[in-house]
Amino acid sequence: MQKQDNYKNEWSLKNRIKRSKASYVMIAPYFILFFLFTVLPVLTSIVLSFTYFNMLELPSFTGWTNYLRLLLEDDIFLIALKNTFIFAVITGPISYFMCLMFAWIINEFSGKLRAFLTLIFYAPSISGQAFLIWTIILSGDRYGYLNSILIETGFINSPILWMKTEKYVLPMLIIVQLWLSLGTGFLSFIAGLQTVDKSLYEAAAVDGVKNRWQELWYVTLPSMRPQLMFGAVMQITAAFSVADVSIQLAGNPSINYAGTTIVTHLLDYGTTRFEMGYASAIATVLFLLMVGSNKLVQRILRKVGE
Repeated sequence: MQKQDNYKNEWSLKNRIKRSKASYVMIAPYFILFFLFTVLPVLTSIVLSFTYFNMLELPSFTGWTNYLRLLLEDDIFLIALKNTFIFAVITGPISYFMCLMFAWIINEFSGKLRAFLTLIFYAPSISGQAFLIWTIILSGDRYGYLNSILIETGFINSPILWMKTEKYVLPMLIIVQLWLSLGTGFLSFIAGLQTVDKSLYEAAAVDGVKNRWQELWYVTLPSMRPQLMFGAVMQITAAFSVADVSIQLAGNPSINYAGTTIVTHLLDYGTTRFEMGYASAIATVLFLLMVGSNKLVQRILRKVGE
């Protein structure tokens, strides 16, 4: 009986593929590229995480050695893990709601003004000079904008070395990351708001929806659930993969590893020490953290509007 069911399922799959042959041909280039440059590297990294590989010799199998070293012996990784979780817990939800609220507000404006405001809010995330601006703002002398303002207003008497003082490094990096966070997720929310059927608002008013907040919860958000899911994936990925901000502003390594994240730690072992097996173990742990966070957030977002 089970063999018959398997045969029927296989035959049904063949029929579906045959009927949708054109569609499969159209997605084949993307699928091939996705497999070669995303799936295959991830699988290769997982395999290499169980080896010792220094780029000069062939990988040699070491079992769980890299993971045991990572979790039990590598104190810097534990600092990086803590910093990354702080980044993710603070910047992930805040940047997500910032993207949603700014998109919702900007969507209320008409054509050209909406496009202009979208560009203004999106520009920092694609600006190549973003780190240069914050380097000037957070400069450790009295000519740094932040120090200058605080000295003139009497809050401090002497300049603060913002990115060389351990207690200030992580808060400043979080602020910069939030400033840079209105990226692809923000654009997806703008696009999602444009696709909401206006007649749904009229139907909701008849059903008893009385204000804009109820419209947002019961009509707008359920109608743009795919964009919410996509935005969540993008924000989680950005929150867990923080590296450039830390490297550019605090250096790698930062003072007492105050700005070290999992990705900067991975880059240290992968591009400086060339311990590719160990770097792959770090990457695998990061991959599992991202997947688990995405699953949790998607489960929460499915309840939106219920």
